Amino acid sequence: MPSITVRNVPDEVHRAIRVRAAQHGRSIEAEMRNILETAVKPQGRVKLGSMLAEIGRKMKLTEEEFAIFESVRDKNPARAVSFE
Repeated sequence: MPSITVRNVPDEVHRAIRVRAAQHGRSIEAEMRNILETAVKPQGRVKLGSMLAEIGRKMKLTEEEFAIFESVRDKNPARAVSFE
């Protein structure tokens, strides 16, 4: 798993993160992972899989029809976008 180093964090920011981590019962490192994950994965985002499942429910797909879609679905994880 990749690592990130953040330099020159102001003392007051570090202190606030340390307090926040203690409030959540986490280490500073775990708190930072949570903060970063929350920042890049906002709760209001549209999840394509959930949206497609909802469409299927509205169309009243049968288990057999769903199985056909599942059998042809690409199960490989998406590759990250490269800007290079």
